[in-house]
Amino acid sequence: MKKFYPLITMLIVALTASPLFSQNLVQNPGLETWTSDTKPANWNIAENISKESGIKHGGSFSAKHTSASSTKKMQQVIEGIVPGKTYTISYWYFDNDNSAKTRIWSYWLNGTATLADHEAELRPNTYSENNSQWQQYEKELVAPAEATGFRFEVRVYNQDGNNGGTVYYDDFVFSSETQIKPEPTNYPTAFAGNAAGTGISLSWVDATGEQLPDGYLLYATLAVPRSVNDVPVDGIPVENNLDVTEGYIAWNVNYGKQGHLFPVLPGGVDYFFNIYPYTNSGSNIDYKTDGTAPSAMVHLNEYQVLLNETFDTDLGVMDTYDVAGAQEWTYYHLNNEDYARISGYSGAPVANEDWLISPAINTTAAMSNISLNFRSARNYEGNALQLMKSTNYSGTGNPNNATWQDITDLADWSSGNWTWVNSGNVVLAANGGSNHYFAFKYTSTTAAAATWQVDDILVYANVTVGQIENQRPEAQIYPNPTTEKVFVETVNPAVMNLFDLTGRCVMSEQLATGKHEVNLGSLKKGIYFIHIQQQGCTQTIKLVVK
Repeated sequence: MKKFYPLITMLIVALTASPLFSQNLVQNPGLETWTSDTKPANWNIAENISKESGIKHGGSFSAKHTSASSTKKMQQVIEGIVPGKTYTISYWYFDNDNSAKTRIWSYWLNGTATLADHEAELRPNTYSENNSQWQQYEKELVAPAEATGFRFEVRVYNQDGNNGGTVYYDDFVFSSETQIKPEPTNYPTAFAGNAAGTGISLSWVDATGEQLPDGYLLYATLAVPRSVNDVPVDGIPVENNLDVTEGYIAWNVNYGKQGHLFPVLPGGVDYFFNIYPYTNSGSNIDYKTDGTAPSAMVHLNEYQVLLNETFDTDLGVMDTYDVAGAQEWTYYHLNNEDYARISGYSGAPVANEDWLISPAINTTAAMSNISLNFRSARNYEGNALQLMKSTNYSGTGNPNNATWQDITDLADWSSGNWTWVNSGNVVLAANGGSNHYFAFKYTSTTAAAATWQVDDILVYANVTVGQIENQRPEAQIYPNPTTEKVFVETVNPAVMNLFDLTGRCVMSEQLATGKHEVNLGSLKKGIYFIHIQQQGCTQTIKLVVK
């Protein structure tokens, strides 16, 4: 909330604005005061910050944060924290730039020492996503027993190696006293859901009215619709949940997003979705449940993952073949992202032909719609990346000795500026029963050499339920909870995918029959979901890493 000094303005704001934070401990919270065009008053650190008057959430100014090759911070230290007291932590941010992303990175303090409490809320492992509207970060947290202060910090990062992008901040709040917003006036409209490969995509049009929501709860029961009387309860937040063994899934999204993708869910199930707008958070959360909440039913076919390559440490199962030129496909890591990368530029454009080739995709007669999904990004002028498929490649040697079909036009591709684009679902074959290969063919010339990046390759197939319903093998996972490793026992060859709470695949392994030790030492503490697929059946197990 901005500080307006004329008395009549203060009265108007008090009567009309919502929410009203009467004990905001942030100094210069609305960024209305600047000691220079690059330094907002009362902020301890302001790296790559500039005063912005055009894009703002309220008042006259916001803070414009520009990305660079290294992380840039904006920080204020707040003192006088009362241990055990509940505080609302909030700010607004605007990110609609493919060259920048942001997140909060804050700590409770004991003197100058940082405390580890509330890591998931204050130092999340996810970043902002592009949105044409302002978005709000808001959490209600209890100050730890040792807390004497709070370091309120936000950060900007370059995105996909591209510097100079911008995000904006406004209206920071750190308060123990909050006026509660009323329930949202209306539900969103045009709520719809569709199967999207191995997951489900939901969309809607934002709610309008006198009181807008702060966010939406997406809630789905499995197999049967939710009871009319079984609705979220005010004052009891429904946490994100992807563990289908609990009989439901749930996810919270900010107002303004107007869509969400559940990337991987168990197949062969009917999902009955409702969307509930809400205001406030924590014990003050207020869901709109009167009337009829918008609903959507989506059937997700039984499927089997045949390949899932996320390039976590190398090129994984993908093979390379250099036909011409010295440049090759390589594993690349930048800004916490891992992917396959190819560039034909070496001081000047160089003529190249380089292939990134899949292993054999083995299918059975029980499978149909064998589909490929991936992400691509590119920059600089040069030839388009080609997508090829073959049924007679030997698996080794020069791919030009085999017959390949160009299916480039079946996929969506990045248009440049390092912008990542999802390919959509590319059907490699309508029916199973034979082996398939696919490949990314890169070419460059002495006149132009683009840089291409590929990530998150997923191949899956629908499975005929009648072929597998008589036998649904179960995997054994132990110990659970665990610390640095887990044992997985399967009765058939299997594919294991490990997902975090955002739905991001953080590990993927092909398992032979028997007992396997899986090292989890690189994972942060928290809740994960293991998807085990055997004989076309998907089993989901919640895993707690301590």
